[in-house]
Amino acid sequence: MSKKAVIFGGGNIGRGFIGQLFSESGYEVTFIDVDVELVAALNRKHSYRLQIVSNEGARDLQIGPVQAIHGNDTAAAAKAVAEAEIGATAVGANALKYIVGNLAAGLALRAASNAAPINFIICENLHGAAAHVRSLTEAVVEEGARAYLAEKVGFVNTVIGRMVPVPTAEMRAEDVSLVRVEAYKELPVDRKGFVGAIPEITAMTAYDEFEVFTARKLYIHNCGHALMAYAGFQRGYEFGYEAMADDEVRNFMQAGLRESAAAICAAFKADPAWLNAHVDDLMLRFNNRMLGDRIFRLGKDPIRKLALEDRLTGAAKLATSQGLTPSNLAWGMAEALRFNPADDPAAQTLQKRIAEAGVETAFLEVSGLQKDDPLTVMVLKAYAELEKNPRLLPRV
Repeated sequence: MSKKAVIFGGGNIGRGFIGQLFSESGYEVTFIDVDVELVAALNRKHSYRLQIVSNEGARDLQIGPVQAIHGNDTAAAAKAVAEAEIGATAVGANALKYIVGNLAAGLALRAASNAAPINFIICENLHGAAAHVRSLTEAVVEEGARAYLAEKVGFVNTVIGRMVPVPTAEMRAEDVSLVRVEAYKELPVDRKGFVGAIPEITAMTAYDEFEVFTARKLYIHNCGHALMAYAGFQRGYEFGYEAMADDEVRNFMQAGLRESAAAICAAFKADPAWLNAHVDDLMLRFNNRMLGDRIFRLGKDPIRKLALEDRLTGAAKLATSQGLTPSNLAWGMAEALRFNPADDPAAQTLQKRIAEAGVETAFLEVSGLQKDDPLTVMVLKAYAELEKNPRLLPRV
């Protein structure tokens, strides 16, 4: 096998999705990661176990050949970048600043050898992720590689739709390289990000009008998880599938996602049948008991999730900008204000601010909305109702 791929990040998305797609496309995959146990396991077996799970059962795949390099081994990481024909990042937005040194070192080697162009698919949950990674790389790349970076390196935006929960301690004890995923297998990418020919990657499709996919991921998929988490938390559920078994929660979630879909259709001239089919598919996928997704993980950091352009406030504001009334989304925002697990620092910070300054001031601070915004009025009205009955949901 001569084709080589490099992936920064061997975690949930790196192994659980991109590694599979690259491997199935005929690439030998090198992961660059700082998990010592994982690096050792991948180098020992040169493959890893990917378990595709559903309520009907599980199916195991062996993904390989693969190898791994510890991120502190700059020379080896740079060599892997220099030899690769395709790359990806899947480290989490906050860790990007730690990987660009190795990335830039590899690009310097490519520049020195007049190597072919290379594209990196940026699998990070961050708006404008590709431009952000390019900017970080430009800041540290050697002077002699700047022209190569500008002309022959593509950074490509994507959205990751596959659900891949964090492996449990029990899973790591059984096999540190084991990753459990759902069957969903689509990788939309932004055609404009590529330099040179677009490689053929299993399940990857390049689109010209990519903004609608970003909106779909944030305002439907991520928004759906948030609605599930905050409604489920108010009713005392621990797992997402428990919330999905509650008909009132399901109906509330679906109504909220219909509001998001209508807003996206109006703003981006998207096909309503396409978006509503996506909503229906997600409602089935969210019910996957085998994934074991916890309400805590889906709802943690309500401050970020209530921010102006994030999954709840952003979806609701898009709706109001199109003349629509996002009553269920507003209710979900009110529930987010009541999310208060003791082990979520952001949630506790928000609760402290509500106690000190009142819910209106706290909400305006985290959401970026104005006091006289109709959405603010809707959220605060819903919050008052929830104060009287935390389990209450709108009639759908």
